[in-house]
Amino acid sequence: MSENEEKEKIKKMAKLRAVLEKRMETLEAELDELKTLLELIDSTLIEEGFKRAEVAKPVQVPAKQETPQPPVVPQKRGVPLKTVTGDLLAHIYTEKDSMQITLAEDKNFDINTPPFMSFFVERVLAKMQEKDKEDANTGKLAPENVLSFSIKQDGNIVREITINNLRRERSRELKSSIRWTLEKMYERIKQKN
Repeated sequence: MSENEEKEKIKKMAKLRAVLEKRMETLEAELDELKTLLELIDSTLIEEGFKRAEVAKPVQVPAKQETPQPPVVPQKRGVPLKTVTGDLLAHIYTEKDSMQITLAEDKNFDINTPPFMSFFVERVLAKMQEKDKEDANTGKLAPENVLSFSIKQDGNIVREITINNLRRERSRELKSSIRWTLEKMYERIKQKN
């Protein structure tokens, strides 16, 4: 195989990888939406089911003080973020304009392990925040909608990353960036052991 053919093959493989990543993210997002919809349906069914039972069988009960029940809140479910070999890296929880990344407890992702700070924090999160601040200064974005993030640590070990005011169009890029970052960090952790 010639050098040009080899380069073409690598380009095609890189494009296919990008297409597969995009498709996986689309499917993960769709699954997340389906889970949320299912939870809403379940909670509605529970509420309506109790109402119908009361209407169908009216029972006279001596009057007593009822304590109001708290509303059924759907439990937040995370999308697992795994390596190609199936090792769990984190769970990603997304809401309307926020994302929470809870790192796997059995992995010790040190904040100083590259490329966490140099790539993910400085080149991805800080750049998005900088762009939002520019947009806020020019009036394209309300100042309260500027992206913000926090990193919860246990010593040097990263436990959770919370991103607020996340624009929907950035969600895919962010998921891809954190996946790549954690995979690289995990490779370094495995090399040390």
